Order: sequence, then structure tokens, then C-alpha cells
Amino acid sequence: MLKQLTTMIAAGAFIAVAGLPAQAQEIETKVLVCNACHGQNGVPIEPKTIPVIWGQRADYLFKQLVNYRNGMREHPVMSAIAKGVQQADLRPMANYFAAKTWPARAAGAAPSAEPKGIAMCKPCHQPNFEGGPPAPRLAGLSYEYIANSLKSFATEERTNNGDMPRIMQMFTEAERDAMAKYISAL
Repeated sequence: MLKQLTTMIAAGAFIAVAGLPAQAQEIETKVLVCNACHGQNGVPIEPKTIPVIWGQRADYLFKQLVNYRNGMREHPVMSAIAKGVQQADLRPMANYFAAKTWPARAAGAAPSAEPKGIAMCKPCHQPNFEGGPPAPRLAGLSYEYIANSLKSFATEERTNNGDMPRIMQMFTEAERDAMAKYISAL
């Protein structure tokens, strides 16, 4: 309950701050509210449900902000925040986070053998899943976040990428789960 209240307060503050003209505030000030969920040091407060955005691809971050703003992607907090941000500030915000260093994390267990179908993901997400045109970095995200994203695409709950629903529907739940475990260990 306290976490939800904190998030709602942060979102309200962000909407109020983000509504001001770009000249009145620096992007650094406008992105402060992002720390409430995505973390002051780039590590989300709840990595199971909140992605790392520090060091993520700028084009991907920009697309997600636009999609939250225009309703192509829905989230109770992110949609409200993005709709409160001026369109002209979306790209500078994405660039701000992309310029940050991806947060270090404790070394985990080495990934097991590549699961079935994972090779199909590499042309877009790159061989080590560090992202590249046109896809985001996945290495370093939590198993839970990746598994939920893959499931959301497979069930067409998330459709803001034309290829991903069709691709994820090619795999069973067990295969998607193996992919999430593998990628999260990278």
C-alpha cells in the first residue's frame, strides 16, 4: 500500500513538473520522478516488474514513452506519466537514460545451454542480448520481467511491436520460460 501511495505521489509530482515548458526546466529535473520506480542508481525498486532503463537503447525508450503516451502500450502509472510529458521532452528523456551506464549486478550462474528457439531472437537483440537496432537490451533484466513480457506478447496483451506477438506465439509457455531463464542469466 505504501509503495502504491509513493508511486502515485511521484507520478502526480512528475505530471505537474513535466507540464512546464522545456525552457523552464532541465531534463535532469524532469526525470527525477523516474527514480521513484526505476531507481536513483539505475536499479529498479522492484526488478521483477520494473525494467532497468539506464543504458537502454534511446530509440527503444523513446518508442515506449510514445506508446505509453498514445495508448499503444498501457500501464497504470507509466501511461499517466507519459501523457503528462510534453511530446518535445520524450526524446531528450530517452537520450538522458540511454546515456547512463547499465547498472552492474552481482554475477549469477552461467547460463545453461541455449534453449530451443533462442537463436531466432539474436538477429534483433544481438548475440549477447545487449540490444541493437531494432531491439532493446534484455541481458540484465530480471527473469520475472522477461517472462512476463514474453507472455504478454504471446497472449497479445502487449501489441506495440508488430512482430513479437507472432514470434512468441510460435513457442510454448515452457519454451518461453526457458528463454527468460537463459536471458536473465546473461
